[in-house]
Amino acid sequence: MQKELGQLQDIISVWEKNYDDLEETEMLLDMAVEEQDAETYREVVESLDSLLDRIDQVELECMFTGEHDASNAILVIHAGAGGTEAQDWVGMLMRMYLRWAERKGFKSDILDHLPGDEAGTKSVTILIKGKHAYGYLRSEVGIHRLVRISPFDASGRRHTSFASVMVLPELDDTIEVDINEKDLRIDTYRASGAGGQHVNKTDSAIRITHLPTGIVVQCQNERSQHRNKDMAMKMLMARLYEKEKEEQAQAQENLHGDKKEIAWGSQIRSYVLQPYRMIKDHRTNQEEGNVDSVLDGGLDPFIKAYLLWQP
Repeated sequence: MQKELGQLQDIISVWEKNYDDLEETEMLLDMAVEEQDAETYREVVESLDSLLDRIDQVELECMFTGEHDASNAILVIHAGAGGTEAQDWVGMLMRMYLRWAERKGFKSDILDHLPGDEAGTKSVTILIKGKHAYGYLRSEVGIHRLVRISPFDASGRRHTSFASVMVLPELDDTIEVDINEKDLRIDTYRASGAGGQHVNKTDSAIRITHLPTGIVVQCQNERSQHRNKDMAMKMLMARLYEKEKEEQAQAQENLHGDKKEIAWGSQIRSYVLQPYRMIKDHRTNQEEGNVDSVLDGGLDPFIKAYLLWQP
């Protein structure tokens, strides 16, 4: 309750600040008109542009009404069928989300990374830390489809690739998930990713298998085995919590349409690079022709459209 109150007070404070700024800008505009001052008028235009951007941001944050929308996000991307082509697509998506987080001023930690056989990435798990990170990124859950001329096809043929994106909230201490240690198999292995000599010479990476459900999580980001285990347990808790919530929703027949099935071919968004260039979200019909901008992290139009569309 105290946490929710604090979040509401933050929103109110921002609106009050924006209103005060609007009043100041109105006074500045009156001054510019009265004195016929072009420089002051330009300052008014800049102030209004900045104010509109801030209002758009606050309106977006007002849509975050979910239980865990304010939480950090655990983002998991897996390659679909298609070998190197699909693995390269995962690498492209990973870069897109890392760039998006950077634009937001969020911090990103790659918790686990399995490189592709020839190029790209088979799977990656990223912890994205920032205000409403989960609220933003829950719009990305589902299958992402890429259509392009493959750089790995000597004949220059067009290929279609798929990757699945899963997003989980990082649970705080107020959420309890009952995990019996007897149900866990914990394996250690040598980390394969970046991290210098230490990470490559010690079996510090952790893989945890939850035997009753078959859920597997792993972490190799931290330098110590203990910290990797703690992070892997957090990931497991989030997976089990999400599984329980989905089972409850299925029992009540209240699952959102976009979550009824996450399977190859039921893509939520298509990224077409050939024969034309267009990204389209199949849930909201949001389209963007500037493909390069989106792949460089410009996801906000799609996120906002989803938040306005969601049931």
